[in-house]
Amino acid sequence: MPKPKHLHPDTLLSIRLSATMSRNRYTSDPGPVIDELRQIAGDRLDILADEVGTWIGYFEDDHTRTLTTALRALPLDMDDAIALGQRRRHEPPPSTVGFRDPTLG
Repeated sequence: MPKPKHLHPDTLLSIRLSATMSRNRYTSDPGPVIDELRQIAGDRLDILADEVGTWIGYFEDDHTRTLTTALRALPLDMDDAIALGQRRRHEPPPSTVGFRDPTLG
């Protein structure tokens, strides 16, 4: 799959990490998922911590518990990112309801 040229490499990395976790959210064997995340992230542990933490905060529930428990055990500083994910989970979905474009008269 060709890489979009308009996205920053850090953004592409974030997307790959998040997609990997989402694709494997119901796994019963998180070891290979964590290995894949580490391989994708390489030396970008800052991005790995942000993406893993935000994903845990947003998606952690009984159905994803196996993966999120294993992800929480990673030696990464994720507390702020987990809190961000939890806040985002409880925000209303984005919407344009109530928006009126003033240029339309």
